[in-house]
Amino acid sequence: MTDFHDLMRPLATGAEALDLALDAATLHVLLDYLALLDKWNKVFNLTAVRSPREMLSHHLLDSLAVEPHLHGVRIIDVGSGPGLPGIPLAVVSPERRFTLLDSNGKKARFMRQAVIDLGLSNVEVLHERVENYRPEEGFDTVISRAFSAIADFVTLAGPLCRQGGRLLAMKGRYPEEELSALPAGYAVAAVHRLVVPELDAERHLVEITKEASRT
Repeated sequence: MTDFHDLMRPLATGAEALDLALDAATLHVLLDYLALLDKWNKVFNLTAVRSPREMLSHHLLDSLAVEPHLHGVRIIDVGSGPGLPGIPLAVVSPERRFTLLDSNGKKARFMRQAVIDLGLSNVEVLHERVENYRPEEGFDTVISRAFSAIADFVTLAGPLCRQGGRLLAMKGRYPEEELSALPAGYAVAAVHRLVVPELDAERHLVEITKEASRT
């Protein structure tokens, strides 16, 4: 069995490059998550990434790179899959409350088990389709890396965002054409170029505001 704690040093170095001050206990929890994901992945095929080093870069560091752009306390990760980016973000931001939403039953089961095993008291997992989930209170940040098109993300997940909140779409290359296809009532606030340690690929984060409704 792979010992993911052999990745402690590159994880610590990567977190430092992202300006995240993480203690040893937090780093251990992050690697425990990868080990759990690797174990379940052998049976349930939760992710196509199987190399431990690639799981470090493509899953952990890729998720942690967006941490500085989170807004507020209440965060929802839409289409979270096996908990990305939600679980790594919840580990390093214990003061925030995270909701992880996914319509896939086996992925939701994995996330629930991971939350228990990792002792994450600030995480709620929901097995639900995004278009059917309507909480009483909107979220400060709605984030996802699961949607292929920003317009689809905003259309389906936009109602979950409170007025003044942010929608964050994790993308690879700069999504120039997608930025002009936003639904009415939403605007691009910024596009952040992310530099992810250990990852030789483009990453961008599109920050979208929900405009105040007109009466």
